Amino acid sequence: MRINKYLAKCGICSRRGADELILKGEVMIDGKVASLGDEVSSGMKVTVSGREILLPDETIVMAYYKPVGVTCSEKDPHADRLVIDEISSERRLTYAGRLDRDSEGLLIMTDDGDLIDAMMRGSHFHEKEYEVRVNKIISDIELEKLASGIYLEELDTTTRPCRVVRTSGSSFTMVLTQGLNRQIRRMCESLGYKVEQLKRTRVMNVTLGDLQVGASRILAPEEKKTLYSECGLHI
Repeated sequence: MRINKYLAKCGICSRRGADELILKGEVMIDGKVASLGDEVSSGMKVTVSGREILLPDETIVMAYYKPVGVTCSEKDPHADRLVIDEISSERRLTYAGRLDRDSEGLLIMTDDGDLIDAMMRGSHFHEKEYEVRVNKIISDIELEKLASGIYLEELDTTTRPCRVVRTSGSSFTMVLTQGLNRQIRRMCESLGYKVEQLKRTRVMNVTLGDLQVGASRILAPEEKKTLYSECGLHI
């Protein structure tokens, strides 16, 4: 197994993050500084910054209801609450697809870097569903504009077509297949609306369900198997 894949499977970071650690000289295999493309086999000792890294017997995949006010970051001196500190786990878990501090809802937390990489690839068109409430009544024409795609000048890109369904005068659901920075907020602002509440309720086959704010749960075996399958991975 290549060293970057090994570190990703150990939940240390993504493969790209592993390559960065290797280039910095922080990764060693059997006491020698690792190079990009090095292979790791059974019995070899791998360390990162002097700490031995072992493959877990089984990966953890968790659904977490992120509250408003929690920041998706591992280190942020300006944040009052970090998502990494809110989760109770003996292993280092990373989120697959962030939510901004003012948004709430479903985060997938895992120690499997390969799963994170697969979920984050925009080319896979993985679905994410949101409940949105804006500051005033929104017309059917404006909802159609959101569904058709909005040009975001600050990002110099047009959003992909998405599914939009009205739920009340100022509320609707959106199903996106991309994850641009603050995408829904930017889309609504471009039409003159301010998002007052934003909640993610589904990521691919995993739903928020009746999970309470701030609570988490380990994915059921079949649920986890389906998630991996949809990502083109095997457990």
